[in-house]
Amino acid sequence: MLQRSGLLLGLFLLSICTYAQKITYKVSFPNAVHHEAVISVTASGIQTKPAVFRMSRSSPGRYATHEFGKNVYDVKAADKNGNAITINRIDGDIYEVPTHTGTVTVTYTLFANYADGTYAGIDPESIHLNMPAAFMWITGYDKAPIEISFDLPKENKGIVGTQLFPTAQAHTFTAPDLQYFMDSPTKIGDLIIREWQVNNPDGKKFTIRIALEADATAQQADELMEKTKKIVAEASAVFGEFPNYETGTYTFIMSANPYVQGDGMEHRNSTMISSPSLSFNPNSLTGVTSHEFFHNWNVERIRPKTLEPFNFAKSNMSHELWFAEGFTQYYGSLILARAGLLTPQSFIASAGGLVNTKSNSPGAVYYSPVDASNHAVFVDAAVSIDKNNYNNMFTSYYTYGAAIALALDLEMQTKKNKSLDDFMKAMWVSHGKPEIPYTLSSMQKTLANITDAAFADQFFKKYILGHEAIDYTSLFAKAGYDIKKTNEGKVNIGLNTRANEQGKLMVTSNTLKGSSAYEAGLDINDEILQFDQTTVKSPTDITNFLQQKKPGEKVTVLYKHRGKEKTTVLTLKENSSLSINDIENTGQTITEAMKKIRDNWFKSKVK
Repeated sequence: MLQRSGLLLGLFLLSICTYAQKITYKVSFPNAVHHEAVISVTASGIQTKPAVFRMSRSSPGRYATHEFGKNVYDVKAADKNGNAITINRIDGDIYEVPTHTGTVTVTYTLFANYADGTYAGIDPESIHLNMPAAFMWITGYDKAPIEISFDLPKENKGIVGTQLFPTAQAHTFTAPDLQYFMDSPTKIGDLIIREWQVNNPDGKKFTIRIALEADATAQQADELMEKTKKIVAEASAVFGEFPNYETGTYTFIMSANPYVQGDGMEHRNSTMISSPSLSFNPNSLTGVTSHEFFHNWNVERIRPKTLEPFNFAKSNMSHELWFAEGFTQYYGSLILARAGLLTPQSFIASAGGLVNTKSNSPGAVYYSPVDASNHAVFVDAAVSIDKNNYNNMFTSYYTYGAAIALALDLEMQTKKNKSLDDFMKAMWVSHGKPEIPYTLSSMQKTLANITDAAFADQFFKKYILGHEAIDYTSLFAKAGYDIKKTNEGKVNIGLNTRANEQGKLMVTSNTLKGSSAYEAGLDINDEILQFDQTTVKSPTDITNFLQQKKPGEKVTVLYKHRGKEKTTVLTLKENSSLSINDIENTGQTITEAMKKIRDNWFKSKVK
């Protein structure tokens, strides 16, 4: 009894302490013309042990590390009365206040001049903030509520796009905790607002908002809204409902102007889309809009356990990005087709690219989608200067995953009288709506529940955990499409070359595994001199020479490796590039079964 009373007292005191803790940010822009902000973060009600503040090294929607701390300087600390106290830099992006009385304010200058979906950009007229790139945070208080206030430059129009919770003050917002705050990009400036209401089957109403920074006319903004409405409707039709938006609103934060970098980043109740453009064209945003809005369900709520909770201090490796990003990539195009914003012919052309990815890229031929996903920590906008062998061991989990989604969709339609929509709905019901993070095994179980255990087991064993070839030819035949070699009878040696400033014809990239050049021992930085005693001085010379050759023939190559002349023999191989062709274009008639698959792809699902 005594022990229980002590435990209850401890929990009570902990709850009081937790309740009293609060994090407050104040942001001002006295030198915005030079891309600087002055930011203060006050942590109150904290324990009197050393307080550690840090910048993030990872950002929601990104999986590699980013050194945000490099743009933070003039770091100072003060107590609750504003008196200076000691703060020590204990690592590149980590600062410690060794002694304090429970309230600490850390103030610093942030430089920001790269407005995209990951970093930040500051200009008197436009404030563009991705939170991990801008805001230092105190470790150990992730659950403390957060308030942030902006003191804007006089040139700034003050219109805000964010998923942060509004308050009675126009430029003061709140977040329930660190995870939500860091996931809440914010744009402030001369934004064009468009919004409309959507209804959920349970009777709840939500607002969908566009906050657009662009030199756009009212008519263009309206056109963007109408296109976005169609995308929103088709995406929600896949799952049968909208997620529960905690603020009651989902916001498309869009920038289409010359002052941003191209990007699109998903967040729980918003997306940050940036498109560098000299003139505004609503059509240019539909693809990224479709992709990012689908993330609303897939990855924001249908979420891999490997990303929970998101770690802002390091890279976040996930085995499931082929699904989280790749299936979203597939649906990005599919939703546009269903919305009438992409022709069926264009969708099939993009599907051809996916077929080539899985069939011809070494990263997909020799490695699994899980392998590709795990490598995201090195490739997702990460920076390195040393050479790598990615073109032989890595294929983007976006396109690889989309190629898997394409195959699964066709497999389910032709063998199980289901479609990929059924799988996505099942994942939403089992994992997304209740917000239960999934694993590879639970995903396989969900697929088994709507097909059968043998089907799910074989699909995962062959194509998710393994890297077996997919018979796209037979799958597409059932939809009325032929897959053929694009350049039948033509050769491709897998060699990229360019003449340098000295006129030397150099190999400019790693040769592809399995190609004629790779098997002949040619590689990057070799100098190509002759093909069968014919001097070659440009890529065009090589192309012209090979036009007269056929697969199976042999060519002797004279080249230099580290300055020494060598010879090797190329055994020419046929160009393996594939294309998808509609059988109707050759006068054949599609069957009802073929038409059903096409309707499943292209017909609107909005009821």
